[in-house]
Amino acid sequence: MGTSDVDGLASAGFADWPTERVVDLALAVDRAARAPEGVTQVENSVYSDGRGSVALANSRGFAASYEATQAWAYSSAFAGEGADLMTGLGVGMGRDPAALDPEAIGTEAAERALALAGARQPESRRCPVVLDSFVAASFVGFIGSMLSADAVQRGRSLFAGREGDEVAGPALRIADDATDPEGPSSAPFDGEGVPTRRTALIEDGRLLGFLYDSRTARRAGRSTTGNASRGSYRTPPAVGTSNLVVEPGDLDMTSLVAEASSGLYVTDVAGLHSGVNPVSGTFSVGATGRLIENGELGRPVREITIASDLVSMLKAVRFSGSESRWVPFGGSVKSPPLLVAEMAVSGS
Repeated sequence: MGTSDVDGLASAGFADWPTERVVDLALAVDRAARAPEGVTQVENSVYSDGRGSVALANSRGFAASYEATQAWAYSSAFAGEGADLMTGLGVGMGRDPAALDPEAIGTEAAERALALAGARQPESRRCPVVLDSFVAASFVGFIGSMLSADAVQRGRSLFAGREGDEVAGPALRIADDATDPEGPSSAPFDGEGVPTRRTALIEDGRLLGFLYDSRTARRAGRSTTGNASRGSYRTPPAVGTSNLVVEPGDLDMTSLVAEASSGLYVTDVAGLHSGVNPVSGTFSVGATGRLIENGELGRPVREITIASDLVSMLKAVRFSGSESRWVPFGGSVKSPPLLVAEMAVSGS
């Protein structure tokens, strides 16, 4: 059994960054976050990296290894005072520190905080909702966990028995891809020594299938998809996503907001994993963001709740944005913003 070709997992330039140099990078992120007028404090600015080697051999004659490097940084900035304090996060990631733009990371944190300054609770409504990349990735990561064959076979997935069904709008296309060279969870083989691959999960609105390791594949009479995951040599393999990738569409953010016309732009949600029922798919989560008024971003809002069920939400996805990014929240997800035709928004 061979391995997949996945180039660029380890950066040759990773070793060119001694501690002093990455400290300077972290300080540059922090300065950029503090620089804009209106930022009242920066909670923290963090840099982290890692270099690892993975080797696996089994009794069926498989033996292979690979190396991977990863660097990432983030900053958390605040705007406002007291009860009106609002936060914003800026994130960057790559194979080595040279891939990070400290100015962009810090500025993103500041701008996201400043955009929410003065946020107030809006009136309740049903309206179109634009999920920014951070929020869309959080939902997609949760959905990916329910596309595991183990969750399906245990009856812990709302997608059980729905293979081939229409479960989403045609604009939404999701795949699991461990062969993307930029993917934080990419690898040439999985935790059982099976070559990794790209597995389409949802295309043209239809659920194409699930993710399998050898055990769940045997139980279902299928073949493994190369999705055996293991934390270390001490733990047995189990089904896990690698990189979940949402295919981008044609509309930039300005066009997505214009298409929504009147609604809500969500930049943060709270309590997603505790607020979603994995069997029924119903959810109700706290959110912050900005109103969309006359096709443009309007006043900031907070203390709101967005509610729906996952299948209804997926079927209501009208457009995927054109600008995707890797988001390391709850797994490895690459997602553009998504425009959902209608959701219930509870406010005052």
